[in-house]
Amino acid sequence: MALSKNRLVVSCPTEEQNLIKELVALSTTEQIRKIRELPVSFEEKKHVRTQAMAFKSSGQSHHFSSLRDFSQNMSLLIRRFGYSIKSVSQSLQLWRGIMKEIGGKFGSSVLNYFVLLKWLLLFNIFSFLVNFGFITIPLLVSDLSPNVSPNVSFRGLELLTGAGYFNYTVMYYGSYSNETFRGLVDYDMQLAYFFTISVYMVLCGLVLIFSMASSFKKNYALADAASNSAWQLLCSWDFSITNEKAVNQRKNNLRIQLKESLSEKAHRERQTTSEQLKQYGIYFGSWLLSTGLAVGCGASVFYLCQYEDEQAEDTETWSALKEAETLLVPFVVSLMNMVIPLFFSLFNKFEQYSSQRKQIYALLFRNVLLRISILGVLCYYWMNTVPQKFTCWEPMVGQALYRLVIVDFIFLMLGSLFGEFLSNVIGTKIQPRLGVPEFDVARNVLEIIYAQTLAWIGIYFSPLLPVIQILKFFILFYLKKVSLTHNCQPPRRSGRAAQMKTIFIFLLFIPFFAGALSIVAYTAWSLTPSEHCGPFRGLNNTFSVIGEWIDDVNKLSSTQWVVWIYQNVIRSEIFYFLITLIILVLIYIFWQLIQGRKELIVLLRKQIVNEGKDKSFLLEKLQNLQKSCPEVNKKQKKRTTHTSRRSAERSSGSQSNSNAVVQVLLARQQQEEEERRNASGVSVPSDISTSDAMMQAMLARQKAERQDENAYEATDGHPPPLDAVAQSLAARQRAEETDGYWSTTHFNRSNPVYSSIIQVRQSAERDREDDSHDATSPVSSAMIQVMQARQKAEEEERNQRIYPPGQNAASPGSSALIQAMLARQQAQNEYDDGY
Repeated sequence: MALSKNRLVVSCPTEEQNLIKELVALSTTEQIRKIRELPVSFEEKKHVRTQAMAFKSSGQSHHFSSLRDFSQNMSLLIRRFGYSIKSVSQSLQLWRGIMKEIGGKFGSSVLNYFVLLKWLLLFNIFSFLVNFGFITIPLLVSDLSPNVSPNVSFRGLELLTGAGYFNYTVMYYGSYSNETFRGLVDYDMQLAYFFTISVYMVLCGLVLIFSMASSFKKNYALADAASNSAWQLLCSWDFSITNEKAVNQRKNNLRIQLKESLSEKAHRERQTTSEQLKQYGIYFGSWLLSTGLAVGCGASVFYLCQYEDEQAEDTETWSALKEAETLLVPFVVSLMNMVIPLFFSLFNKFEQYSSQRKQIYALLFRNVLLRISILGVLCYYWMNTVPQKFTCWEPMVGQALYRLVIVDFIFLMLGSLFGEFLSNVIGTKIQPRLGVPEFDVARNVLEIIYAQTLAWIGIYFSPLLPVIQILKFFILFYLKKVSLTHNCQPPRRSGRAAQMKTIFIFLLFIPFFAGALSIVAYTAWSLTPSEHCGPFRGLNNTFSVIGEWIDDVNKLSSTQWVVWIYQNVIRSEIFYFLITLIILVLIYIFWQLIQGRKELIVLLRKQIVNEGKDKSFLLEKLQNLQKSCPEVNKKQKKRTTHTSRRSAERSSGSQSNSNAVVQVLLARQQQEEEERRNASGVSVPSDISTSDAMMQAMLARQKAERQDENAYEATDGHPPPLDAVAQSLAARQRAEETDGYWSTTHFNRSNPVYSSIIQVRQSAERDREDDSHDATSPVSSAMIQVMQARQKAEEEERNQRIYPPGQNAASPGSSALIQAMLARQQAQNEYDDGY
């Protein structure tokens, strides 16, 4: 690594040198960000980073102060230490390897169940630590021995019923004292019990709200019916799957989903009005039956509770049989929760929903309705009947919740061990066409949500109920993992795992946690606590403990601000009205923002579609234009090639054209000198002299060359109008008028010189016609030279007619004509070389 700067400069290309020098001048964080943004492969990025580090570590490239190097090294060490701590914490995470194994074999949809189960387990661990630390430990420190009646002993049945011996322990509300323990600090059990339960419920609500919002923000995507098939094809692959069998099964499931989606769309398009009415009738009947089942289960639980109330006696005189009879209600409730969802699944098969999402949502709503109806009836019975029946009613509600938790756990174990196991045996041994049973994610998730709801309701009546919930979830995790591995397969039609996770958290919060919080709040606000047990004995309601605490605080002058807040904020209806109004305004603002973003998304989608149509239209037009004009494309290509060649040969061609012009001028000057020597005294007017016409022709030729060069640079290769040639023709016409002034006879058409001039002129005209589309500056030069040569020949003919034959005036004209023809030939050769 200890490379010098010179070695780096020699070994690295110029661009890499500049990049490395730029990276060296940046900080470490900026270097990492810059290297990550490079559009190169990982190996090249690694090479650039190595070179930059070597360049920075070399002695000649060390431009930074020792303080800055020290700070950078310290930041690097701190960052590496943070990475190592993070790695260790990840390795110590609960069930990390098992989670990866489940996700690799069964996908993210099944993994969501175990993630939620682990999350709820952490909820209960936190609840146990809080309750045990702030409520149970102070009580145990003050009084280690439970106040157990001499007639009560532990019989083992208490593990199922929660009654008997457990009724006199710290498991339930009735065993906690209302005293204030004196010590280094005064510890009020009433305030400790109230604030511990309240803070725990508030924290659970906040965690659920933030988790639901975060999951909705990251994972939930608004599904478009038109893009459902595209989503299934492009975005539905589960990259957490690593098992080959699971990969092949996922491919088959994806193919089946696409076929079903296409067939469902085609079926909806072919449905007639009568078929749609029939389908709606099936929906109505299924929902009517499912709702009737839920209401019937709630009614049956209510009458069963009334029967149990009639048989109820004082708990101290319960026999073993009487204590076992208390398991009747939780047994019936758990049996309903296990059997009735099977009927709901049967309804879904008859309904034939057009999409899997609708089917899952319908099943979830029916199961939620069933459990809410049962829990609603039980809570009504606990809040209204039990307080009137028993003098110490809070422990009775705690025992009922304990029995529900225990019996529900037993049914969950039986369903996993026998239900899924027997289904696997039947599907593989007896009826192979049934196949291996699927792991029903929705049903299993609702089961653990229902169990957690029981723990939230019972935390007020049984502060140590989270201990039972921790054991239950811990055992259930391994039980479900073993059953999943040996008895189940991934669901054939798995929905979007991210959306399902968001929906599960929503269900956990809105109907269940909100319901449990309402029950606890109603108990603390409205119901009168027992007079002979519990920390709130002798109070009108649980919330009255805050009033008594404020009265004690009011006696201290340094805490008057607490009293003012309580009287003017907490007990003020205006404060809650303003809070509610602000929340409603914020909800409305965010709702408007959501609607605006939805409209923007629709407009952007339309813009993308329109841009695609515009591109297709332009491509179609371009293809049609290329097909309809093949000759024009070839000529344009030829002109482009000729233009490039002409620009490359312009320097040499201009020198040849200059030589030709010089030769023509010399020939013309020699002819004029001969005319002056042979003149017979007749003066030639200057305004009609041939010399002026020739000079104008030569100036016109030079102008034509300049215009030709400019035209080829500004146009697409089309030949420019030969304005200079027109001027040359005008000059020639003036010369012909001059010839008419001096001549008195007609031209001799049989003159061989004239014939040769005519042939040269015709050849030039033919060349001009052949190259009319690709004319260049040599064409103009050749035409002007031809016109000059023809003018010289005509003047020589006039001299031969005017002067006597003995003066021999034709000889100079012949030499001039030959030179002009040579110049014209040279220009023609240059013109040919241009192509």
